[in-house]
Amino acid sequence: MDLTVELIKSIGDYDPSSLEIIVVDNGSKIDETHKLNVFRPEIKIIKSDQNLGFAGGNNLGIKQSKGDYLFFINNDTIFKEKTETIFRLRDVLQNNPNAGVVSPLIYYYEQPETLQYAGYTAHNPITGRNKTTHFRQKLSVSNKTVLTAFPHGAAMMLKKRIIDEVGLMPENYFLYFEELDWAFQIKNKGHQILVDHKSRIFHKESMATGKISGLKTYFLTRNRILFMRRNYNRIEFLLFILFFITVSTPTHIFRCVINGETHNIQPFYKAFKWHLVNGVQSFDIGYLKENLVNN
Repeated sequence: MDLTVELIKSIGDYDPSSLEIIVVDNGSKIDETHKLNVFRPEIKIIKSDQNLGFAGGNNLGIKQSKGDYLFFINNDTIFKEKTETIFRLRDVLQNNPNAGVVSPLIYYYEQPETLQYAGYTAHNPITGRNKTTHFRQKLSVSNKTVLTAFPHGAAMMLKKRIIDEVGLMPENYFLYFEELDWAFQIKNKGHQILVDHKSRIFHKESMATGKISGLKTYFLTRNRILFMRRNYNRIEFLLFILFFITVSTPTHIFRCVINGETHNIQPFYKAFKWHLVNGVQSFDIGYLKENLVNN
């Protein structure tokens, strides 16, 4: 909650008639939402009794939002230009009729001149991998607005009418890849994904990667396969699976052994097994919610 309070304070003063703030409490065990209403009584707070995942939490906010433009932002971020950033992104979407989504540049909070995100490349249909452009580089703000393959889920704005075309954020993933899949559907409808180089957000995510948990290994692996299944044709997916089995799997096992992280081998295997067990049912959201981690 302290991070959320800091984020909202960084927005500064604003007109509630032109900017609506919605905070989704996604299954927190301790209710601290009263801290928000102390200094921003107009904030709309939505509470979920259970953790619905990244997409599920965002979808709760979408359903109760009133604006024509929706800005999704992680609570561990900070505005430096206050509301100017928000309305700058809105202007980008207003002035680009073909645009559906726009993200700002995202810098590391602890290293404010170092980029975390300035865009993504498209996924390689064989490896299922993509890259962050200008990752950990120095890049000054400019008036450029450039095309990218995907927005960043930590900070992205889209036109609300786009949701009428593509639906809500896909809840099939629970954690990781949701915004990538959503962007894929948006691009398939003919809309562009942009990065605005004049807008900045500072993310309190550490530059040190540290050890990857079993939970993260499981969802990154499972959802990487799910993303490829949902968005690429059968031939591309077959080539990807061959690469996954013959290259990704032995490479992952080797790295786990070398780095002393053998605890991450089992989650990797479980993620692949999940697809074998669930098959085409993994596309059904209702089924997915009941069998998310159990299998």
